Amino acid sequence: MNLLLHICCGPCAIFPISSLQQKGVSLSGYFYNPNIHPYKEFRRRLRTADEYSKEIGIPMFLDKNYGLIGFLRNVVNNEDNRCSYCYRDRLEKTAQKAKKEGFESFSTTLLYSKYQNHREIRSVCEELSKQYSLHFYYEDFRAGWQAAIDESRERNMYRQPYCGCIYSEQERYDKKFRKNRQKK
Repeated sequence: MNLLLHICCGPCAIFPISSLQQKGVSLSGYFYNPNIHPYKEFRRRLRTADEYSKEIGIPMFLDKNYGLIGFLRNVVNNEDNRCSYCYRDRLEKTAQKAKKEGFESFSTTLLYSKYQNHREIRSVCEELSKQYSLHFYYEDFRAGWQAAIDESRERNMYRQPYCGCIYSEQERYDKKFRKNRQKK
């Protein structure tokens, strides 16, 4: 199988790449994450993913465009559905890239995170696989959660403290905001 793997960051790529390689999957990475804020955070995640892919010899497509304005235009006044928009945007770009570059399948490192909505991600990817005539490879990569954290620390990789968008950053650091959000 020839697969394009959407990569949100270097640490989250460790276990999915290892698991796929153990299964004999030929893969390349694709970094496309217009949701990440601020710009310095975007650059650090891009650089870490790029360095990791070079260290392990995985070809990588890097979208270096900082797409925050487009992301915000699509989520402002609809913040409660921002993750749905974000999943669809990043995964559709991955499916489009996979189709364009001749891959037969695609997947995402978002399936590594215990903080992401796996059911929604899987549903979006299954829909996109039909739309773009590609195979969507599903694996619950959360099984490697701790092992990948440990390896990323051993490698001294930059490990981000929040999902990526300005809203998740606020949720991570603003205790008052988190308490009010939990009351909803």
